[in-house]
Amino acid sequence: MGNAVIQLLVLAGIAVFLILRLRSVLGTRDGFERPRVAAPRDERPTRPEVMTIEDDTKDDTDITDHVERDSDSARAMAEMKLVEPEFSVGDFLEGARGAYEMILMSFERGDIDSIAPFLGDEVYQTFVDVVGEREDQGLSIDAKFVGIREVTLSEARFYQTTGDAEITVRFVAELTSTVRNSAGEIVEGNPNEIRRQKDVWTFMRRMGVSDPNWKLVATCE
Repeated sequence: MGNAVIQLLVLAGIAVFLILRLRSVLGTRDGFERPRVAAPRDERPTRPEVMTIEDDTKDDTDITDHVERDSDSARAMAEMKLVEPEFSVGDFLEGARGAYEMILMSFERGDIDSIAPFLGDEVYQTFVDVVGEREDQGLSIDAKFVGIREVTLSEARFYQTTGDAEITVRFVAELTSTVRNSAGEIVEGNPNEIRRQKDVWTFMRRMGVSDPNWKLVATCE
């Protein structure tokens, strides 16, 4: 066999080897083959559910047990809870009940210093002035707290720019109270007569801060 024939057979073998090699790597195509497109996925990105203030008040009995569902006060307290999720209207009213007795009786006794941390500046000054006038006149008050008959949330406001919350509460209480002069004589009231007292107090606190104390910032009857 001549050298030319041998060279031809070698080249032919190399060609067959390359063809088989390429088929094993690339595969084969029969006619026109569409380009591959990723299969559509069933999982589609979902938008997180956006809760509105109305949604927050809709099923929150901690709010709707005390004010109308769609009222401004309900929305205000929902905004308070957005800033401070652990805030509870029920717990606040229980605290207000205790604060009412403590502040009222301290005022009657003339002991303003003990309740100063729970009073706004204007209320504090008013209390100081009234107690000062009593002392100037030689008057003193002997009062005994009987109990609270009613605690009602009247109004709530929330100021987004400052984070300040205001809640107004109506109290109906029973107590005995007598006013005595410097000689100890009763000039007003009866120690054996229980009288009913009505007060509307407004408490304020900045939500989302570490100080948990609400301050009494306004009083009226």
